[in-house]
Amino acid sequence: MKLEVIPAIDLIEGKCVRLSQGDYGTKKVYDASPLDLAKQFEDAGIKRLHLVDLEGAKIKKVTNHKVLEEITANTNLIVDFGGGIQAEEDLQKAFDHGAHFLTCGSIAVKDRPTFESWLNKFGSDKFILAADAKDRKIAIHGWMETSDLEVTEFIRSYKKLGVNSVLCTDISKDGMLQGTSVDLYKEIQSEFPDLELIASGGVSGIEDLIALDEAGIYGVVVGKAFYEGRLTIDQLAKKINS
Repeated sequence: MKLEVIPAIDLIEGKCVRLSQGDYGTKKVYDASPLDLAKQFEDAGIKRLHLVDLEGAKIKKVTNHKVLEEITANTNLIVDFGGGIQAEEDLQKAFDHGAHFLTCGSIAVKDRPTFESWLNKFGSDKFILAADAKDRKIAIHGWMETSDLEVTEFIRSYKKLGVNSVLCTDISKDGMLQGTSVDLYKEIQSEFPDLELIASGGVSGIEDLIALDEAGIYGVVVGKAFYEGRLTIDQLAKKINS
């Protein structure tokens, strides 16, 4: 299988949480510490981790950088970090605390000149563009705002600037355990064949991973399906290594 499976840890107040459809009112806190969970992923043979500062996304300022540092200092996981990156101070804080890649969405929509300057200064290969979609329109700031930007046009505008890794979440699917938006991802992947498109939202079990793999999607982030016992760490690792 070619699909890269990337487990997610979402953070509020340093704890692992999950939301449904980006609604902070649906927050569910899980017992495992972020570092312990990251070590479990690594021990199973998983190589990458998607770490999201949900608290930071809400207040528009990186807040869970200490957890990022704990994970990068104590594991060899390749960590992409997102949430609250609105100023170069936030960006530098994330890199200084060990992030390998930064996932940025809101700043790329609201302040394009600043984001373009980051691409030029740090290199476009250090960034994953967060193309979070609600009814095919880009949503920002922890999905609390919807823009008028159409998802494929948004991706195209930054691909021209060298961004080749995109994390696309269909918000209507996120946390619902009802399957992914395979048709949307197939459309995007078809339009941009060499794009490293990472799907997110709606994974309910191994069958969704198989469907994405068969559709030729580059990668997928898995969150709630793992936390709710629909997928085990061993299943994720087996999928990655198969």
